[in-house]
Amino acid sequence: MGRRSPYPAEFRNDAVALYRAAGGKRTYAAVAADVGVTGETLRSWVRQADEQAGRADSRSGEPAAEGRDEELARLRAENSRLRKAEKGVGTRAGDPAPGSPVFREGDEGMTGRWDFICAHRADFGVQRICRVLGVSRSGYYRWLTGAKARSERQAADGALVAEIREIHTEHKGIYGVRRVHAELRGFGHTVNRKRVERLMRKHGIEGRHLRRKRTTAPGRLAPPAPDLVRRDFSARQLNEKWCGDITYVQVGGTWLYLACVLDICSRRVLGYSMATHMRAELVIDALKMAVASRGGNVDGVIFHADRGTQYTSDAFAQVCDSFGIRRSMGRVGSSYDNALAESFWQGLKRETMHQRLFSTVRQARLEIFQWLTYYNARRRHSALNYLSPAEFEQQHLRADTLTIAA
Repeated sequence: MGRRSPYPAEFRNDAVALYRAAGGKRTYAAVAADVGVTGETLRSWVRQADEQAGRADSRSGEPAAEGRDEELARLRAENSRLRKAEKGVGTRAGDPAPGSPVFREGDEGMTGRWDFICAHRADFGVQRICRVLGVSRSGYYRWLTGAKARSERQAADGALVAEIREIHTEHKGIYGVRRVHAELRGFGHTVNRKRVERLMRKHGIEGRHLRRKRTTAPGRLAPPAPDLVRRDFSARQLNEKWCGDITYVQVGGTWLYLACVLDICSRRVLGYSMATHMRAELVIDALKMAVASRGGNVDGVIFHADRGTQYTSDAFAQVCDSFGIRRSMGRVGSSYDNALAESFWQGLKRETMHQRLFSTVRQARLEIFQWLTYYNARRRHSALNYLSPAEFEQQHLRADTLTIAA
């Protein structure tokens, strides 16, 4: 009998689904790097899943119908969306409507006047045209002298806009000015943030924004734990303070609930759980995954949450006690007492659920898990000096190692 995997089954299944969703376009190593395991580990999970699916098919005599139904529903929803966008092609893409003017009145400005003078100076002379247009000859000649520099600047802006669009597209349109600027700096570009902001505004490139929404159902019977964080969402060391919360996602006509555990120092998602219920097992599974991701040694960690019934339950308290985790809770009805988790949910919903509705639970699970791995491994975080949580932890651990060696 083989050694039991330290990774929960939920995590392994989602990692396998993420690899399969790539359709062979990404290697085991590439997907495994986002998930946080080795390529060989992911390969073995996929192989085990294939073997289990083969055994299940041989017992039933035919493939599972549930998977086919979910995939069919997803394809129908996608087909409907494409049909709506087909007529205008530019739906929500900034393209002009058929028959509308491309240029607005007044767009030509002074540049248009200087261009006009250049085009007709041989026929009418510079002095006469300048007098008719009400501009000075000296201004025209200054503009003419700076033509080369202006052309070079426009070419540089064009190249920079192309890079900005590539970054914006690669991160699925979620990055705003600050993260795009950080990404450019990460690639070695020395560029002013105001220039990036100007070009993004000029070309209609912007990140996503989402309004806040409260989802907590407070538990009033169980005695609350004390507030050990007191809105201080900072930590000097990893595994000093964690926080967690629950949110929900609409899937067709039902709901998918998601619980997460974050390390306050690195903002990394240590554990998560998704289910179609909101019982205490949801937050317990997320906490157990977080403990496993830290190797099981989490004695003394502070776990902060709101006063939802799941976090005030006896079952959750017993799990915390078994790992030596100190529970902490904010006040009822105050989102600021768990602001870090609330901010995390804002990012998740803004970047995965903006103006869309998931058609199946499988689709929702896959895209949420894909975002969680992207968030940990690649997404730049403003509170971490625009490093990803994984990069921040690596630097933090290297600094600790150098300190001990010194």
